[in-house]
Amino acid sequence: MSERLGVLKTYKLFIGGKFPRTESGRSMKVADGVGGGQAHVCRASRKDLRGAVEAAHAAQPGWAAAGSFLRSQILYRVAEMLEARSGEFERSLAPGGSASLSPTEEVALSVDRLVAFAGWCDKFQQVLGTHNPVSGPYYNFTVPEATGVVGVISPQSPALLGMVSLLAPALCSGNAAVVLASSANPVPGAIFGEVCVSGDVPPGVVNILTGDPVEVVEHFATHREINALHAAGLTDEQSTTLRSGAAENLKRVCIRETNEWSGDVCESPEWIEPFVEFKTIWHPSSA
Repeated sequence: MSERLGVLKTYKLFIGGKFPRTESGRSMKVADGVGGGQAHVCRASRKDLRGAVEAAHAAQPGWAAAGSFLRSQILYRVAEMLEARSGEFERSLAPGGSASLSPTEEVALSVDRLVAFAGWCDKFQQVLGTHNPVSGPYYNFTVPEATGVVGVISPQSPALLGMVSLLAPALCSGNAAVVLASSANPVPGAIFGEVCVSGDVPPGVVNILTGDPVEVVEHFATHREINALHAAGLTDEQSTTLRSGAAENLKRVCIRETNEWSGDVCESPEWIEPFVEFKTIWHPSSA
């Protein structure tokens, strides 16, 4: 019997709860630790980004209105599904893995990070909000609300933990997200879309693109329907591009400089604060 040729896999984009191919028809060859050989990932274009933003924009109001406890349950469910597929993710992280973390450690920390932000879903309002002292017969409260659509640009390494650490605080507070996975190792990001489906994340709340940051970072910066950006591992030129693009719609830009992805600082409610707006409410105390 002749030797069998393996099936060369192409990892698709994740947009609106579905797995479409890129409209450009382009792909990139990558090392596939899951399949033990080579694979392709789609190379997203500007049009793919636009479709992802439209899906996120449509899904975000329902996600924000779903309630803190339900968001907490769904993030916890995603953590469960990620842990259930830990072996697959460990194999996907093996090619070009993090210098400071083993694949097993990175997957475990990613699960723990999701659980941590699942716990913050119904608590960050008390930490970031406040009851303001005012003169007069009024109650005055400041409460946080979701910003809208958050663009997440993942660091090159750690591919999975870095993406989860940037994505989870945005989801926790009721935002929808458009994620650009690590281009150095995009396979974990592509597989994470499957985890979101099995984790009951509503379609469009999480959208994951793979491709070359050089081609799409500028469009993340200038897209008027992206309300905030959460990024890490950028070049100086890319950081400048993101900050300059904020002039288009006054989007919030948060670029993380940390290399300590395993630290507790990444689970602080301060990582949620850049992706909420604050609303102040006045109410007569005698009514």
